[in-house]
Formats: sequence, structure tokens, C-alpha cells
Amino acid sequence: MEKTGKDLIYGLYDRPPLRETLFAALQHLLAVFAAIITPPLIISSALRFDLETTGFLVSMSLFVSGIATFIQCHRFGPFGTGLLCIQGTSFSFISPIIGAGMLGMVNGKMDVSLGLSYIFGGCLVASVVEMLVSRLLPYARKVITPLVSGIVVTLIGLCLIKAGISSCGGGQTAIDNGTFGSLKYLGLALLVLLTIIFFNRLTNQYLRMGSIVIGLIVGCVVAYFMGMMDFSSLNVSGHINVPIPFKYGLRFDIGTIIGLGLIYLVTAVEAFGDITANSLISGEPVEGEKFMKRAQGGILADGFNSMLAAVFNSFPNSIFAQNNGMIQLTGVASRYVGYFVAAALFILGLFPVVGQLFSLIPDCVLGGATLLMFGTVAAAGIRIIASTKITRKAVLVMAISFSLGMSVELVPDIMSKMPDVIRSIFSSGITTGGLAAMVANALIRIKE
Repeated sequence: MEKTGKDLIYGLYDRPPLRETLFAALQHLLAVFAAIITPPLIISSALRFDLETTGFLVSMSLFVSGIATFIQCHRFGPFGTGLLCIQGTSFSFISPIIGAGMLGMVNGKMDVSLGLSYIFGGCLVASVVEMLVSRLLPYARKVITPLVSGIVVTLIGLCLIKAGISSCGGGQTAIDNGTFGSLKYLGLALLVLLTIIFFNRLTNQYLRMGSIVIGLIVGCVVAYFMGMMDFSSLNVSGHINVPIPFKYGLRFDIGTIIGLGLIYLVTAVEAFGDITANSLISGEPVEGEKFMKRAQGGILADGFNSMLAAVFNSFPNSIFAQNNGMIQLTGVASRYVGYFVAAALFILGLFPVVGQLFSLIPDCVLGGATLLMFGTVAAAGIRIIASTKITRKAVLVMAISFSLGMSVELVPDIMSKMPDVIRSIFSSGITTGGLAAMVANALIRIKE
């Protein structure tokens, strides 16, 4: 049953008993945990980072998500929504981040610090775009229409599917040793995929909510008995991660900044939609001055938290929509619950063994889960497009955007003769298709 503001068990400012608070917090944590740790695992796999670096990036993603969630829930001055609003590492940025990380490839070998310095430099500068959008929200919504937003989200999903299927085949390690696409990798990925689908289609809300986590666990258990997981490399000394600002330094690439800036622009508009839904479910106003301040504060915090993520060696954050569904299911909209979720994420990020443990997940296991998740992203984009009126202009805008975006994604060598700056900007299908969508939507005029 859907629960709106009228039949909530606990409202935004209520403080549920500790047992109920912990139970609600655990459900929110289960809903977002896999989504938070997956982007750093995918990026690390694509860029061939070692176990220690991968584990550190996973830990920092949890650590920063904890801080970001607390800022959103509590609201500090103009920063934050003041709602039960969970924030975590965003899938939308994976493709341009991998492209930025490839700048660290020197003579065919990845320089980890160099690659990460370009990533964090680009993320830091481009995050200003989302913060500016928060101040110009009414105008931004006129530029990034639902059609443009839907096209970009669809392109994000389609471009990420390439990374997902690569992981299903065994990832970069399998490519290097000539075993890519072997039966054991594809079979394990299929097992994870089918497990997630099985649990996701059940009526039990808790099994459905934890379907991705269950799929990953099943895949890891099978992988362990197949000799594909080695726990001997785990460091269980008990020391904690000390977050070090700018650990890898900062470097800047104009193409990376433009590509990431476009994603931040779209993310701001998506965040507005998530905040609107959260306010409605929580029984708060969805129009008027109070709501606009809340929406602007949420988007401002979205950008600020992504900047904070770059400072602490993590990837851009965004508001998670799935937690709105959790509020509906539980009837608990208390932001007090968000404090417990934030604390759990913060603490988990401090222990290196947590990040290292998840870094041991084989690429094919991760691929089985992410392939479905990325397909869901593309489907969400199609749903946004379908919510608009499909006119002749809309068809033309989509045709231009998808053609140009997928062209550079499928045939990257098409840009090989271009100047470095042009190649850097348009090497990403998301950037190319997204910019094409904005320009085409603004310039094309058709009388129906």
C-alpha cells in the first residue's frame, strides 16, 4: 500500500523509538549499499587499479556518502533538503570518469596517481555547475527539458552497458590473459543476473529490496568454491582509514570538465524530481517558497557533496531515488533515521577491510549485477522520454542525439584525427549526445 503524508507512521520531525529507527535505517542501508560500492569497483576494474587502491576508493565512497547523507538530512544553512534523503556515489558519471582516468595511461601502463588526479580535478571543478544550477533552478529547468534529460539518462545507461558486459566476460584481467568470455565467467554472471531477477519479482518487500545484495552474495559464494576469490590478500590488522584530502593530487583536462559538467547539469534536474517526490511522500509542500528553498538547498548540497567527494578521493554523489520508495513502504519519513544511515556509512568507510573485502568480488559477478542495473538506467531514460509528447521535433532531436552519441561510443576512432581538445570533449557518447540534444532542442523549430 502506498503511504503518503496523510498516513505516515512517523513524520519528518518525529523521533521513532530506537528499535524502529534502527530497523528503518537498516532497510535504507540495504537499498543503497550495493549502489554506493559498485561505481568505484567498476571504475577500478576498467582502469586496472590494484586491490589496495580499489579498496581505498570503495571505503572513501562509503565515508563521503555518510557525510553527504547527514548534510542532506540535517540541513546546514542553505545546504541540504532537511528530508530523509540518502545520497551516494552516482552511476551517471562512470563513463566520463573512466575516460578521464585513461589520461593516466603512460606507455601502456596505468599511473594510478596520474589517472586519479585527472578524475578528481575534473570532478572538483565541474561540481560548480550543479551548485550554480541550484541558484538558477527555474531557468535550468527550461534548458534541460524532460526530453533532453531522458535522452541523456538513456545514453548513460546504453554507454554503461558496454562496461557491464565487459565485466561479465571477466574484465580487463581476462582480456590480458586471453580468457575473456570463457564459460565460467559468463555462467557466473548469468547466475547472478537470474538470482537478482528471481528475488526482485517476489512480493516480499525485503527480499525484493535486497535482491542485488543477495545476487552478489550468491555469486561470491560460487566464485569462492570455484577458486576465484583469494582472501589471503586481506589486511585485517584493525587499523582505520585516515581520510587524506587530495591524496592523489589534482590535474585538469578541459574535455573531462565539460563532459562531467554536462552530467552535473542533468543530475541537478533529476535531483529536483527526487526532492519533489520525497517532499510529497513525507507530507511536505511541493510548491511555494518553502519547497523551492528546500529544492535549491538539496541541489546545492548535491553539488557541494560531490566537490567534497573529490577532496576526499571519491566520486560524484547524487540523491538516491530508491529511498523514496522505502519511505512509502515503511511509513517512516523521519529524517532522524537518516542520521543513523549516515553514521553507518561513515563508520564502514573508516575500516579498510570493508573496502578490500568488496574489492575481491570477481568482475564477472559484479558484471551480472551491473548489467541489469545499467539496463534499468536506460529504461528509466526511456520512461522519461515517454512521459513527454513525441512530436516530429522530438523524433528529430532523439535521432540526432542517439546517432551522434552512439557513433563516438561504438566507433571511437572516428575522432582520432581531431585536435586533442575536440577529441577530449567529444570522445564520450554521453557528452556528444547530450550536447547534441540541448542544441537540437533549442534550435529546431517545426510547425505541427
